[in-house]
Amino acid sequence: MNELDPAVAERLKRTPDGLVAAIAQQRGTGEVLMMAWMDDEALHRTLTTRKGTYYSRSRGTHWVKGETSGHTQHVHEVRLDCDGDTLLLVVDQEGAACHTGDHTCFDADVLLAPES
Repeated sequence: MNELDPAVAERLKRTPDGLVAAIAQQRGTGEVLMMAWMDDEALHRTLTTRKGTYYSRSRGTHWVKGETSGHTQHVHEVRLDCDGDTLLLVVDQEGAACHTGDHTCFDADVLLAPES
């Protein structure tokens, strides 16, 4: 395992499983694309390669966005929120961000529509 910069690692507030929520946002438009989980290794890989790298809780392994689908994420910025428990990745998304084939994972159910 590659290690995170200790100053960054110290600021992260992880779940009991060692994970931090990561939101991917389209550079330029601000559109929210997806949410996934990162552990220290996934964050380190993302910071060093600029490829969106996440941790799959169901498979128990790391995955690089687009590695099998070709729908890649080039990471331009990574920001940590004020509480240290959520990361924001500003990306250029090539192709669909969602595993359903949609551009964003947030096109599905609208729970509260904008007021008119």
